[in-house]
Amino acid sequence: MAGLDAVHRNQAFSSRLLLFLTTLSMTLAALAFVLQWRGGVDDPASRWLAADAHGFPGMDNSPLSSLDSSTPSVVSRSSSDCASILGSSSSPSFPYFRGWKFDFDKDLKPKICITASTSAGLEQIVPWLFYHKVIGVSHFFLFVEGKAAKPHVSVVLESISGVKVIYRTKELEEKQAKSRIWHETWLANFFYKPCNYELFVKQSLNMEMAIPMARDAGMDWIIHLDTDELMHPAGAKEYSLTQLLSDVPANVDMVIFPNYESSVERNDIKDPFSEVSMFKKNYDHLPKETYFGMYKEATRGNPNYFLTYGNGKSAARIQDNLRPNGAHRWHNYMKPPTYPHKDPFPYSEIKLDEAAVLHYTYSKFSDLTSRHDRCGCKPTKEDVKRCFMLDFDRAAFIIASTATEEEMLRWYDEHVVWTDKQLNLKLLRKGILTRIYAPMFFLTLAKFLVCLKAIIQSLRENGVLSSAIASSKLKLNSTAGIPQGKSDALPDSIDSPSKFQATARKMMEISGGGMESAIPPQSPPCLDDFIAKT
Repeated sequence: MAGLDAVHRNQAFSSRLLLFLTTLSMTLAALAFVLQWRGGVDDPASRWLAADAHGFPGMDNSPLSSLDSSTPSVVSRSSSDCASILGSSSSPSFPYFRGWKFDFDKDLKPKICITASTSAGLEQIVPWLFYHKVIGVSHFFLFVEGKAAKPHVSVVLESISGVKVIYRTKELEEKQAKSRIWHETWLANFFYKPCNYELFVKQSLNMEMAIPMARDAGMDWIIHLDTDELMHPAGAKEYSLTQLLSDVPANVDMVIFPNYESSVERNDIKDPFSEVSMFKKNYDHLPKETYFGMYKEATRGNPNYFLTYGNGKSAARIQDNLRPNGAHRWHNYMKPPTYPHKDPFPYSEIKLDEAAVLHYTYSKFSDLTSRHDRCGCKPTKEDVKRCFMLDFDRAAFIIASTATEEEMLRWYDEHVVWTDKQLNLKLLRKGILTRIYAPMFFLTLAKFLVCLKAIIQSLRENGVLSSAIASSKLKLNSTAGIPQGKSDALPDSIDSPSKFQATARKMMEISGGGMESAIPPQSPPCLDDFIAKT
């Protein structure tokens, strides 16, 4: 009987303790809500000097948006910003603020870097950086121009650990004009041509410059990626690019990631990384019978299976004599390609069976409407061939240059948006389409943690949190008979991005020498190719 009484007493104590902790949590949540509702949550972003305030993403409705930049005062941020983060706002926002260090990469091996040429804004670049930091990328070499080179954007990028910003200055152009690439034949077919061809050459020159930067930074692997693309390290033991590349055999020089293409289901997408979950799989990840058997339905009347390129991107091992081979591949001056197998030490490459690059192409309607500003070409079928390599880009440029906004929206719905739910379901079942939630998961969780951190900081500053914790300790100690002063302090886990990284990865693991021509963006095989071979 004495043993039963002891068991009952322990159960009663556990029940009371659980009830107390639940009540404490609900009380803190209620206090946080009241403070937020009254405008008491001070977003750390609002503590920046007004000279740095240029309307960052998600701040359109805050006092900073109307602040005179000449007045260096501290501004209190509207609580609605935090609410929009926690809610289902469709505004393109990512709550970056000074003090968010992104220190995920201290002990990561191998060391991975990404180089990119971009003219995008913060609303695209910062989530892109954050996501790749989480999955294991250590350094970023960003060649910026246009919007990305504006002071209010570059000052944020330069403040992020591991990010090197390279501006397109006269000095840079003079240095690239002396590159050996101009005297070689592998890129010659793209020289002195406008628009996409010019961009392709520029990307190759930037990649060449990024290689010694990566070597000096102690990197092991380098990847060229655009800021509308995310690495998807499926197939690794955990959702980690570091883990994926650490498993690559030592004799492999280059790893090819086939690309998946975003398949948007609405025409009002604002933040693709957080709103798009459906992708069309690459030819390399499908059975040949499925790919060609469903080709017409998957293409939906467009010129090719993918709207844009289909030959993926690649990661190269940092080594002597490494060079780019166009924006999609790498090569080595001293090693011939793997094929034919005549050289005893060829440049070895492998193509991954599960991992991919997620390409968010034409995922926003504005991606179409902005096309008419891209080039100085005439919107005719003949002239666009001078500017664009891919058929869909040519058609999009003509529509964007000649149609009204209403006509453009109708064309966009017809050629880009996947509104036929029955077709979507059919292609999902066949494996042509797939759902990938990893980017949405990471970025939504990040927004939540940033907002939660702001709330907790406000509670600390108001003394509410410390008094509540002290009170709870006294009650717990008196109830459990624990001497005061012996319990550990509450861990400050919310301020540890590395812990968030490990948790997020674990949750994702549970849920789910010849001078050949440079490899340009290429469309996947078409039905005519299959018919010609059979």
